[in-house]
Amino acid sequence: MKTRTLAVNGIIGALYVAVMIVIAPFGFTNIQFRLAEIFNHLVVFNKKYFVGIVIGVFVSNLLLSEVGPIDLLFGVGHTIISLSITIFLVKKISSPVKRMMVNTAVFTTTMCIISWQLHLVLGFPFWITWGYLAISEFIVMAIGIPLMHTLNKRISLSKLI
Repeated sequence: MKTRTLAVNGIIGALYVAVMIVIAPFGFTNIQFRLAEIFNHLVVFNKKYFVGIVIGVFVSNLLLSEVGPIDLLFGVGHTIISLSITIFLVKKISSPVKRMMVNTAVFTTTMCIISWQLHLVLGFPFWITWGYLAISEFIVMAIGIPLMHTLNKRISLSKLI
């Protein structure tokens, strides 16, 4: 991995963690407004952002999760699976906005993984929890689309890394 790629991924991971620290009370359990999830959209600009996003999720869950170590397995696993699906699905889509829409749909749908975790660990009802998680993830990711689109126009996210 090139030094620049490594450095940018480190910054992305650190930014993810910083945002999670600020919103920690709203980033865990059955209703999650993880504003840091907006960083998931970076992967539609360049798949090299994958590592920084995963590091950010890992460190955030390690430091802040009340669920414990199992959140490292489920939370990080969810991110790896979702980012991988997005990378696969958007290969032939040229529009960044359409790519982010696909990414939003993928992350919203795969929140079933987090719902399953919360069901197993805390006994939350699976379907209701999935509904809450999907709605909150959709809202955050949808808010991220115009933000990331605007940021991309200013600094060309595909070439940054």
